[in-house]
Amino acid sequence: MRVVLQMSSGAFAEAMHRSGHGSAAGRHIEKPQGLIDVKERNPAARSALRLAGAVVSALAVASPAAAETLESALSRAYQANPALNAARANLRATDEDVNRFQAGYRPNAALSADIGIQQFQGKIGGVGASGPINLTTRPGGAGLTINQNVFDGFQTDNRVRAAESTVLSTREGLRQTEMNTLFNAAQAYMNVLSDTATLELQRNNVEVLEEQLRQTRDRFNVGEVTRTDVAQAEARLAGARSQVSAAEAALRASIGIFRQIVGVEPRQLAPGRPLDRYVPASLDQAILIGLKEHPQILASLHAVDVAELQVKVNEGALYPQAQITGAVQQRYDQQFPGDNGVTASIVGRVNIPLYQGGAEYAAIRQAKENVGRARLVADQDRDTIRASIVRTWGNLEASKAQVIASQAQVQANEVALNGVREEARVGQRTTLDVLNAQQELLSARVALIRAQRDRVVNSYDVVQAVGRLTVRFTSLPVTPYSAREHLDQVRDLWFGLRTPDGR
Repeated sequence: MRVVLQMSSGAFAEAMHRSGHGSAAGRHIEKPQGLIDVKERNPAARSALRLAGAVVSALAVASPAAAETLESALSRAYQANPALNAARANLRATDEDVNRFQAGYRPNAALSADIGIQQFQGKIGGVGASGPINLTTRPGGAGLTINQNVFDGFQTDNRVRAAESTVLSTREGLRQTEMNTLFNAAQAYMNVLSDTATLELQRNNVEVLEEQLRQTRDRFNVGEVTRTDVAQAEARLAGARSQVSAAEAALRASIGIFRQIVGVEPRQLAPGRPLDRYVPASLDQAILIGLKEHPQILASLHAVDVAELQVKVNEGALYPQAQITGAVQQRYDQQFPGDNGVTASIVGRVNIPLYQGGAEYAAIRQAKENVGRARLVADQDRDTIRASIVRTWGNLEASKAQVIASQAQVQANEVALNGVREEARVGQRTTLDVLNAQQELLSARVALIRAQRDRVVNSYDVVQAVGRLTVRFTSLPVTPYSAREHLDQVRDLWFGLRTPDGR
């Protein structure tokens, strides 16, 4: 993996330019570009972000034209993420409940056949008796029975409607999983970018401190500084090397998570762009959209419908039940060898329940309590989503301000470092002052990288919080999965073992 690091002018950029090591394929410096690609409405923010574009990193193994974009990474995750595909399979399995309960409208037919042997030994008494009898018959036959439900207290109607509401609830759950997957992919993408930039900053910090240590030793040899100055430079270099190891570990972890979510190793990553065009104009508008469109709330409302329909299903057990049974049978050797006959019948049955121990009443009361619980869960989900929107909105606003503040901090620390170095040359500053100034600049640049990363991730978080981080709404370059298609394929199937995809 070849790492491309772009940074601002100054001592760190000089040190990076001299560096020729770091990864297996080497490193080089190119024209600076941004860790984020954003157009701010605020002119001050636009100016700050242009300056912020000086501190960046990207993973590179190919030409810039072949760079992986944040949108293409999200598209890969949408197609290949196992958790998302498992949720789609769960929805397809749930679709079959509609067809399963529709079986209550359809007739049940069964063929039966039997054959056996029967031995009779005895005698016939009475006037004209013929004496002992030894009779062997082989009774058998075949028959067809058809049962058709006529009325079951509307239980089949309500079961089908409940199954349809469950499907709708599961679709919303699938949409929630889709949003989580896309957000996790965006977060993983930006983590790889920011961790790569942080690692390169730490590596180049080591190079700068090595040069600082060399100069300090030279000055110690000519008596300009003391052994204390050398020890301070050595200690700071050892700490910087430790930070490089920590940054390498963090980057490895981010690459692993990227591979887990997106499905491929990160190669050349282009700067990420905030999803500002899909962020509502105000917090109040975001809350209104979220309470109306968020899949968690819609799934809860469908769950209320399912609970209410279950009450009706249980009440149906108290209603009369009616069905028609038709049967036709062909029988052989029933009484004597060689006899046969055909029997046909159509029977209508009505069953009126009177009392069955009270279990049905308990089930109805239980179902009503479940309705109340489902409504409370829906209210709780509304409060949860509202709080989530307020939280993510605040984080987004804070990250915008942090990018501007971090850039100003970097600029000020660059000026301060240059000044401290000049003062150290004339003996007005100590080696420790220079080391501290370098550390403050490094910390500011790392903070800027983190702020840029948060700026992008928080914009995706807001769109997710309002329930719109989906392929259809954000127009990602990928064919959307049709949740309705499978249900249309299976809901009216009367028979068949194969799934619509051929399994």
